[in-house]
Amino acid sequence: MTALTCLLALLLDCSLGEPRRGHPLVLFGRLADGLEHRLNRVRGGRWAGLLALLLLVAPTVLIAALASRLLSGVWLFAVELVVLYLAIGWRSLQLHAQAVARPLVVGDLSAARRAVALLVSRDTESLDESGVATAATESVLENGADAVTASLFWYVVAGLPGVVLHRLVNTLDAMWGYRTQRFLRFGWAAARLDDVLNWVPARLTALSYALVGRTRPALRCWRRQAGIWDSPNAGPVMAAGAGALGLRLGGAARYHGAWRQRPLLGEGMAADAGSVDRALGLLQRSLLLWLLAIAVVSVLTGWLLDGAD
Repeated sequence: MTALTCLLALLLDCSLGEPRRGHPLVLFGRLADGLEHRLNRVRGGRWAGLLALLLLVAPTVLIAALASRLLSGVWLFAVELVVLYLAIGWRSLQLHAQAVARPLVVGDLSAARRAVALLVSRDTESLDESGVATAATESVLENGADAVTASLFWYVVAGLPGVVLHRLVNTLDAMWGYRTQRFLRFGWAAARLDDVLNWVPARLTALSYALVGRTRPALRCWRRQAGIWDSPNAGPVMAAGAGALGLRLGGAARYHGAWRQRPLLGEGMAADAGSVDRALGLLQRSLLLWLLAIAVVSVLTGWLLDGAD
């Protein structure tokens, strides 16, 4: 049943995309924004950020845990399917990435810059074609782990409470996890918890990228380059993804008006207009591998449980 729920959730997301109105994560984001303005008005610090995290996440996870205990059969299946579908951002990532790739292919750099600005936090106004392609490709690889495979992982491991916990914490990290004066201390708890929750799924995603792409270069880049990236989870994912695609990613980028010299990841050619679609293809093949692995694990678990009885 777990494998079927994952498959149907991905199919729902691929067919319907995100709800245009009333998405629970949008409502959650508004609550988080309002609470942050109240608690972080006067340099709230880490304790204020931790309090905000607990107030926003703990009640919802508790409700999810109670639902898992009280519901059964078709009702539990329906609730889990809807929640997992809402947690997955595969279709949204595809649409945003393709909105970058299409104008790049026809040489409309201005439109590509505007589209990639919706995907990344770096300054995009002065990016050249390779810079735009690099930003979009990095976003596909990293968000493939954050917004897709990690949700599948936590559903398989911890059911409804697990996927709710991960998605809410990851949303708060996306909102508060910036190293700016405003969020450096307030967003610390959300960022660290997100690192913990994504540690295992990020490495499984990196492995899946390697297995469905250029395996040896991907593993080599992962081993040599992941540790020099500033994010403990994005490093393995992006290094393995870049190696699997035969691309060079990373390098200098401008954030909030200041240049940062990021390490180089991967090996091979610089990113171009076709790299974005290739990254989407890598993610799609990885998801097929994930579904196969989840199905195998589900069958083996069922056999073991039957044998124990």
